[in-house]
Amino acid sequence: MGGSGHYCGGSDCGERKMNTQPPGFSVRRGYLYTILAAICWAISGSAAKFLFNSGVTPFQLFQIRITIAAMVLLAWLALRRPALLIIDRKDIPYFAILGNLGVGACQITYLFAISRINVAAAILLQYLAPSFIAIYAVVFARDRLKPSTISALLGATLGCYLVVGAYNLQIVRMNWAGIVSGILSAVAFAWYSIHGEYGMRRYNPWTVLFYALLFAAVVWNIMHSPLESFFHPFTPLQWGWILYIGVMGTLVPFGLYLQGVNLIRSTRASITATLEPIAAGALSFVFLNERMDALQITGGVLVIASIILLQLKQEADEKTPALMRARRQNP
Repeated sequence: MGGSGHYCGGSDCGERKMNTQPPGFSVRRGYLYTILAAICWAISGSAAKFLFNSGVTPFQLFQIRITIAAMVLLAWLALRRPALLIIDRKDIPYFAILGNLGVGACQITYLFAISRINVAAAILLQYLAPSFIAIYAVVFARDRLKPSTISALLGATLGCYLVVGAYNLQIVRMNWAGIVSGILSAVAFAWYSIHGEYGMRRYNPWTVLFYALLFAAVVWNIMHSPLESFFHPFTPLQWGWILYIGVMGTLVPFGLYLQGVNLIRSTRASITATLEPIAAGALSFVFLNERMDALQITGGVLVIASIILLQLKQEADEKTPALMRARRQNP
């Protein structure tokens, strides 16, 4: 979905915005949520690669992480916000499709890509998603992208290419199943962003995430033998990283990302999420003493500059899910 929509000016519009904006609404907060999600994903990508190198399979990790995330969120909502568990029966097919073609497909294809190609290449392929989202916004949703959004999209994509060192990647020698899986992860990420935004016009982001996780967990526990992965003799270190990925690499970042989409829409949120490889590079520098060359640093600057460009004008899009829900509740 596009980041522009229709904006209005003048005192009448300003008064209407004040009346329809829900408590705590903040465009800046939407960017912050998305940046935090990108940092969580950056850590979990490297952790997943470690687990694959130590013998854990992508299917095992996916089944465990999606099940843990769904159950933890169910417990939290049941204890703290049970009203968010209520949905309309007619929306069950929507959540089933979002969970399996969005959250589920995004995770399993990304994990499979990481298992076959290096993390940098998998991240680069997945962050083709903002381009897919922008194309959808213009062609199907009939949104008009602002020049600043288009510039930010191009800058972030080029920056992501540079920061992961894609100019050094020998694509022709890579595992083609991994490459295809990485591209499919971008398609699934775009699907999740676009259709998650659609669902949040009626439901709270945590409701959308929970039912997406739940349906993905149910389907993948049927496809891969119910809870079978939980009974493997993993080491304590492996279990530590698996649990981390289930909560801090799945539940928390997907929740934060949806909160970002809820406030700034999917185009701007997906572009902001390209900060993930920057975060991964920074963490590698701090903990692994890995150095970035001049082109990688240039790419990092481009991504950061693109995210700043998106934030130069903080006006809220009238199609933002949070505002649409507020108008629905207060017509």
